[in-house]
Amino acid sequence: MSHQQRKVLVATGIGHFVEWFDFGLYGTLATIIGMQFFHTNDPATALLSSFAVFGAGFVIRPLGGLWFGSLGDRIGRRKVLATVILLTSGATFTIGLLPTYAQAGLFATVLLVLVRMIQGFAAGGESAGATTFLAEFAPASRRGYFTCWTDSFGFMAFVAGSGLVLLLTALLGEAAMNDWGWRIPFLLAGPLGWIGLYLRNHLQDSPEFEALRKSHQTEPAPLHRAVTTGRRALGFCIGFVAIKAVVHWMLQTFIPAYLVATLHFPALDAYTITTLGLLAVAVLVPFMGYLSDRVGRKPLMLAGCLGLILFAWPAMKLMASGEVFPAVLGLLLVGLCIAAFDGASNAAMAELFPTRIRYGSMAIAYNLAVALFGGITPWLLAWLLTATGNPLSPALYVMVAALITLLTVLRARETAGLPLRA
Repeated sequence: MSHQQRKVLVATGIGHFVEWFDFGLYGTLATIIGMQFFHTNDPATALLSSFAVFGAGFVIRPLGGLWFGSLGDRIGRRKVLATVILLTSGATFTIGLLPTYAQAGLFATVLLVLVRMIQGFAAGGESAGATTFLAEFAPASRRGYFTCWTDSFGFMAFVAGSGLVLLLTALLGEAAMNDWGWRIPFLLAGPLGWIGLYLRNHLQDSPEFEALRKSHQTEPAPLHRAVTTGRRALGFCIGFVAIKAVVHWMLQTFIPAYLVATLHFPALDAYTITTLGLLAVAVLVPFMGYLSDRVGRKPLMLAGCLGLILFAWPAMKLMASGEVFPAVLGLLLVGLCIAAFDGASNAAMAELFPTRIRYGSMAIAYNLAVALFGGITPWLLAWLLTATGNPLSPALYVMVAALITLLTVLRARETAGLPLRA
């Protein structure tokens, strides 16, 4: 790995870490946010309301993907990624300053929704842009390893968010955390955002894009070309993302609240279990990315989907035991499966599209899938629990999403090791 490639990997990864630390904090603190911003005495109703606002940030993500993806293919990857991190960090910092329902009534709820939608709009340009950037710097033989770091850094960000909440809860106590301590992680987004912005502003654009720009071959209407010439690739990309969206946001957002509100774990135990599970995924993903460069994308993606179909229910049963150690094992079982899929899927998505429309195409497909499958995941899983009364019912949604992705992967061709198309 050259010095330039290492610099790009670290700077892009740290920027991605900041982005998902910011975006994911809301999910980690969903239970507290439900109590602070919604007028209800019923914790389950407050949590559903909190998850509904969480979903609002995803509904607008496709619009952000359209806007930033088109810009990224026309003016360059680096500038757009810098703008994205500035917007997200600013919005996250603002959540830490918002008045609560007790202080401002419905106005506080409206402000929360607006800020969350700004977060969602900005996040629409992040994952596709970071993956595109890394794919275009990576050697063909190591593209799986390079691009998988976006997911690894993303999970590290979730670990940091969950770990920070765990630490603050231990130091302040649940009462102080619920009262005012929840604001601290959001306020940290300000300085973290400036760090990410600095790193991204000091990178060069990808050599693949620069070659197009210098030869005046950039696509003037990338979104139109993607929709008219790349519909099959867009369909594959949406199918690939379905299981990523469901499991990522299940692990990061639903599980902490599920452990506390449904399984009645103490908050400290719930944050410990979640942090360990997310950490395991973050560590495993790079190994799976390395493996995908050796054995191909499809074997790992198929193994991840099959694993989730077979083991989602047993994993939920382990969590529902009410004991910390089995709950951690349950999360590790899910984590191993999604790590296998994540290690290969980012490169597989980037390899579907030519350079001139890669950012925009991935942004359209990725964010449509996340809006359809990921944004509703916490709310739908919470609703399933309420409707069925069965603490294992969330596994059914995971299994359905894994089946959709499995059928998509089976129809896709292997792309590992192939050069990127211009």
